[in-house]
Amino acid sequence: MTSLEFWLKTVDEKEWLQLPVNPEQISVKTSHGYEDVQVTQLGEYTVIGEEKLKEYSFSSFFPRDYHPGYCEYEDLLEPWAVVETIETWMKKRKPVRLDITGSPIKGLVTIRSFQYSERAGNPGDVFFELELKEYKEVQFRQVETSGSGKAMVITGEHRPDMKEPPAFSIVVPRDTLWKIAQRTLGNGDRWKEIYAANQAVIGKNPNHIVPGQKLVIPS
Repeated sequence: MTSLEFWLKTVDEKEWLQLPVNPEQISVKTSHGYEDVQVTQLGEYTVIGEEKLKEYSFSSFFPRDYHPGYCEYEDLLEPWAVVETIETWMKKRKPVRLDITGSPIKGLVTIRSFQYSERAGNPGDVFFELELKEYKEVQFRQVETSGSGKAMVITGEHRPDMKEPPAFSIVVPRDTLWKIAQRTLGNGDRWKEIYAANQAVIGKNPNHIVPGQKLVIPS
């Protein structure tokens, strides 16, 4: 039987922490978004929305001294050093990895709440409560319009940094140079570069672009 181990790691796994004392329990909250709609002559109906992100919570303590009865390993870190590590991760405003071996609970989470305290009768031990929330990376769908007017959907798993921007972009209705720069270069403030590369096509007014125009996108 696989023993439970509670791990928290940075995304690159260069920093990690195994809880020295396993929590007695872990609470997992799952839910969906619901909207109650009142329809004339038909009454009230409930519309079930998308599944919300899971929430995890558990509590334990960081012991000052090793005890074979409840500690998972002997080489313990100083409790307040562990507190500082977790707070540093929170300040970086990045997700961490939660991995509970022997269970299906693993993946990216954000640390939503971290409470800790010392208690009378347990000098040097730091008791804590952690609240975590599942984290999913944003997926973008980029729509480009070809010269024939057909739209192509480009999918991506991460926020696009557009290291290799398309060679050109076709102006679509309600486009602006800022929107095109944001869409193709990942930074709307680079619209001046697009204007400079296409001034002969656009003319003297960078705010006047016409749907169907084919604009060169600088690298």
